[in-house]
Amino acid sequence: MTPSFPKIWTVIDLLKETKAYFEKCGIATARLDAELLLAHCLQRDRVKLYMDFEYQLTPEELALFRDLVRRRGKREPVAYITGQKDFWSLRLAVAPGVLIPRPDTEVLVEETVKVMKARGSAGPLRILDIGTGSGAIAIALAKELPDAVIVALDISEQALAVAQANARSYDFGDRIEFLCADSLHGMPEGRLFDAIVSNPPYIPSADIELLEPEIKNFEPRLALDGGPDGLDFYRAVIPHIHSYLKAGGFVALEIGADQGQAVAELFAAAGTYTAVRIMKDYARKDRVVTAESL
Repeated sequence: MTPSFPKIWTVIDLLKETKAYFEKCGIATARLDAELLLAHCLQRDRVKLYMDFEYQLTPEELALFRDLVRRRGKREPVAYITGQKDFWSLRLAVAPGVLIPRPDTEVLVEETVKVMKARGSAGPLRILDIGTGSGAIAIALAKELPDAVIVALDISEQALAVAQANARSYDFGDRIEFLCADSLHGMPEGRLFDAIVSNPPYIPSADIELLEPEIKNFEPRLALDGGPDGLDFYRAVIPHIHSYLKAGGFVALEIGADQGQAVAELFAAAGTYTAVRIMKDYARKDRVVTAESL
């Protein structure tokens, strides 16, 4: 009688099987997620997976991969499973309790960098990042604006710990000051900035339950819930931001896809801003509102 041997699993076999399983779980990015998790398991990049499709996993590697697949099948975000997320050519650490950076937020970084470089500065640029989360915006700005010093606020000590670790990993720890504060509350008085930026919570409360399980079941609601219509942050902060800006200071706030006009009207109603603009993302949806302080 022929003995029964365990199946040998190669990279290509695992990718095919995992893709099919993820599709059954309702995961839209099934193939990509399979590749990301297997690359993480094998500690290699995705390109090297394609260069060695016939590699046979060891029992230890297979056991680890199965655990990663099990977690993803329950719709845990890939970024939380791998502990990292790429943003603006940066690889940032993320963890449960910290909002996962999105490519959409790069629109805010791109516009802020463009404006700050065009203006120039006789001294260091001073930038305030409200609700820094993983530190994605602050670190990207520090990378692109070598003369910038940044204050990054967040109400979550857990998020601040992750952001500080990310800043240290890119040697920006001495240029980014992290403060535990709820929006502008707790911000030391007397500081004036060249720019204030934020990716605040802007999802209407009732809409959160309509989101994908990865978001509604895993990401911090504190970083998502913008109140009944998603505009709580903007109403609370826009009337006061100018007090922390130099004359002509720049503001860039990320928004939801249908919130551009409403947020622009809040800037106009405050009476202390000019040059209000609605910026669109690469999908041509409203993504950032910018303004200048009078």
